[in-house]
Amino acid sequence: MTKNKTFIIAELSANHGGKIEIAIETIKAAKRAGADAIKLQTYTADTMTINCKKDIFMINQGTAWDGEYLYDLYQRASLPWQWHKELFEVAKKEGLICFSSPFDKTAVDFLEKLDTPIYKIASFEITDIPLIEYVASKGKPIIISTGIATIEDINLAVDACKRQGNNDITILKCTSAYPAKLEEANLLTIPDIKSRFNVKVGLSDHTLGTQVPSIAVALGATVIEKHFILDKSIGGADAHFSLDEKEFKQMVDSVRQTEIILGKVDYEMTEKKKKSRHFSRSLFIVENVKKGDVITPSNVKSIRPGVGLHPKYYSSILGKTFNNDFEKGTPLNSTYFE
Repeated sequence: MTKNKTFIIAELSANHGGKIEIAIETIKAAKRAGADAIKLQTYTADTMTINCKKDIFMINQGTAWDGEYLYDLYQRASLPWQWHKELFEVAKKEGLICFSSPFDKTAVDFLEKLDTPIYKIASFEITDIPLIEYVASKGKPIIISTGIATIEDINLAVDACKRQGNNDITILKCTSAYPAKLEEANLLTIPDIKSRFNVKVGLSDHTLGTQVPSIAVALGATVIEKHFILDKSIGGADAHFSLDEKEFKQMVDSVRQTEIILGKVDYEMTEKKKKSRHFSRSLFIVENVKKGDVITPSNVKSIRPGVGLHPKYYSSILGKTFNNDFEKGTPLNSTYFE
């Protein structure tokens, strides 16, 4: 992953329209939009669930997919495994990192053959500790979404990685709603995750629009993941909450601007700051005074510009006497009184 720069992932997910040509053009568009990586999902309907028409296998959660059976949804949305090799190659040619979310061990073994550089654990798989352990055992950076997770779930997942000697862990704040409402974003969780679990943090964002990722970066997110689609007219399972090329570029630009604004911890006294200090306060003689006159609040004040004695000495010099005559508007100097 990129160093000292937010790692921005375009999530291809189901936005391929069932055509490899669309998937390839989507990768190229993600590059144009400024993404650092393209992420796939590696599963089949059979590695996700079983083909069963009982009511418990029908989606009924107030989503765009309500009324559809899990098996049918996954069969429609899955990215064919035979496409993966070519998509990895296209991404590499475009200068994008390509990786995937595996949903079972066979997917991990398949992705290992493609030499995937990173693994992503999807929100709903955070409870699959055997899968997380297997992924972590491959020794590659692991990104884990937390859309449905409790604190205990996150602890179990992090511990599973560490048991395998894998400490390169990034936890993504995520709201598992499609789309997610702004009031459900709760981005203050991001710095809490970082401190609570001692891991890198990021955001998997399902809100509409582009403002949430920039705020996440300001709160410490080093990874941003957002669903990406070539053209919303393609339709599909994830089209309604995905960004197109123009929108994604706006998000990337906003994130990069946020990085510039955040800058670095800086107390350096630059030449510009030194010049600006001319307009700071300092002690001045503000009345004509004679030798032997006492320094009082009426004849010495803290005013601009900052070329006289530092105001921190003000209280300690009151009551002292001038050792010469001085005109109004003279910057006070420590040699002018005794």
